[in-house]
Amino acid sequence: MSTENKPAPAVLVDSGCDIAQECIDRYGLWLLPLHIDYPEKAYLDGVDIDPQMVYDRYPQDYPKTSTPSLQEVLDKLDEMADAGISRVIAVCISSGLSGTWNAVRLAASHQDRVEVFVFDTKNISVACGLLGIWAAAKLAEGMPYEEVCRGLEEKIYDSRVMFYMDTLEYLKRGGRIGTVSSMIGQALKIKPIISCNREGIYYTVSLIRGSRQGKQKLLKEMVKFCKGHRVWLGLGHGAAAKELEEMEKMVMEELGDSGEILYRKQIAATLALNTGPGLIGVAALLDP
Repeated sequence: MSTENKPAPAVLVDSGCDIAQECIDRYGLWLLPLHIDYPEKAYLDGVDIDPQMVYDRYPQDYPKTSTPSLQEVLDKLDEMADAGISRVIAVCISSGLSGTWNAVRLAASHQDRVEVFVFDTKNISVACGLLGIWAAAKLAEGMPYEEVCRGLEEKIYDSRVMFYMDTLEYLKRGGRIGTVSSMIGQALKIKPIISCNREGIYYTVSLIRGSRQGKQKLLKEMVKFCKGHRVWLGLGHGAAAKELEEMEKMVMEELGDSGEILYRKQIAATLALNTGPGLIGVAALLDP
């Protein structure tokens, strides 16, 4: 079969990649939802639950998250195969934070309808989303499937996200920090800025007293990461749309024409669970 007649490859992203619906539609992305597990049912992230539902039920209900089942992944790959897709690039949030990458890898190895490259972004949220969009954009431009797969590996550390968080309480409930640290942090009005390290694990970039100082530190760190590069930007918030607008203005004043905002959105419910309301996230992909 000639190259012209081969079905175009497609990109599959999990919901933790935090991609806005307009970008999913524009770039022809396929979505694999993670789960939010409450006593009454397991909700599908971004399908029948959003962050505000999590916030509204806290602190009475604090759910758990879970990965898609192997059968759900197999069903999604079957759906893609039925649509005429024979090669898939699956972009997943960090294997250090979720079992989703492993679930997709295992499911892919137990079917033979589609060829699947499963990519561990070593990252979370919009930083993963920008890599998923990059892959889809390169495929649309005609870059060969194998080159896009190699390109993702080469660009893995060109994508970064940082989050300013207004409270430590959700990190405590999620087991990310201890009760004593949380109590001290709340008493001193400490605002954390977190990101992912090269192993794909959360780490604290900085602990700042006061919201103004915290947001200024987030701005400074992201501008330092982007300096000297053309960048794609993705912005996320947790019940903090107005604050995100303010951060967007500050970021664009610093970056000018070198920065292009691809989208802004409220974060996925699975991320909201461990971060809480008042979150602001800025992600950048260097030299897309």
